[in-house]
Amino acid sequence: MKAHIAVLPGDGIGPEVTAEAVRCLNRIAERHGHQFTLTEQPFGGAAIDLTGEPLPPQTLETCLKADAVLLGAIGGPKWSAPEAKVRPEQGLLGLRRALGVYANLRPVKVHPALLGASTLKPEILQDVDLVFVRELTGGIYFGEKRREADSATDVCTYTVGEVERIVRVAARLAQQRRGKLVSIDKSNVLETSRLWRQVTSRVMREEFPAVSLEHMLVDSAAMHLIRRPREFDVLVTENMFGDILTDEASMLAGSLGLLPSASLGDGRRGLYEPIHGSAPDIAGRGIANPYGTLLSVALLLRHSLGLIGESEALDQAVSAAIEAGARTADITAHDPPATTRQAGEAVLSRL
Repeated sequence: MKAHIAVLPGDGIGPEVTAEAVRCLNRIAERHGHQFTLTEQPFGGAAIDLTGEPLPPQTLETCLKADAVLLGAIGGPKWSAPEAKVRPEQGLLGLRRALGVYANLRPVKVHPALLGASTLKPEILQDVDLVFVRELTGGIYFGEKRREADSATDVCTYTVGEVERIVRVAARLAQQRRGKLVSIDKSNVLETSRLWRQVTSRVMREEFPAVSLEHMLVDSAAMHLIRRPREFDVLVTENMFGDILTDEASMLAGSLGLLPSASLGDGRRGLYEPIHGSAPDIAGRGIANPYGTLLSVALLLRHSLGLIGESEALDQAVSAAIEAGARTADITAHDPPATTRQAGEAVLSRL
């Protein structure tokens, strides 16, 4: 098949992990007879340095014309001064809105060989396999913001339509898995959460009666993610809660560097990125974990390009590389750990 993929390396370790993803995409195209056109564009802090804005028009145009967008990571201390009027994160929010990607899928699966990489007891982590579905284009991140001399305001707003569409995405995913959906809110305090719970209950009752639904307050969900993670299947929640809880859930797998994400809308085009940040403290040292990015490529192959076999092959290659001991410093105590390039090579050799 022919496909155009926009590549946004971003900042910090973004270019390093994205380079391994590009190598895998090229290898998959070569092995399976596909033609992938990869167009690299500046984004985030790197784009601010080049153009003065985090999402330059040319970058956005490339993304809107692409079949999928692959992102490394953005941000860093250089661009995060409190008085800064332009920030890398503004580009990310703008890109999500422009692409219309409102559903963020974040799978968390604990690799058997990495049970010891987490700070939790192995018996708690055995067979953990869950997926977060995070609403991505609404809520407090996108609401009106005001700053005055002695106060600040961030408005959180959700509409019925926004809740309906994200719940449908989560429910369809639960249908394909174990048929269990947990909806996370703060309905004992927040009016937006009361709307969220009411709409979720109606959609599930009317459209997905065979899927088990449980409502859970966000503070309770945070506790149970650590206490009984294997009982979760699909979890759906609003933007900020999802942002926080998925970082917590990454510790189940052992490292932020292991987890991928897919941001999807109503069409096939999606935005794919690891959930980790730009990690400027280790940038340029060749020690970043590329597996979250490579697994994001597997999601890209599946959801945007429909290449299920190739997606599964990449998933299996990453798993086999980890099993064989190709582990970066964040997931091993052995010395020396694998470098970013060595981990990428271990996956390439198994594709």
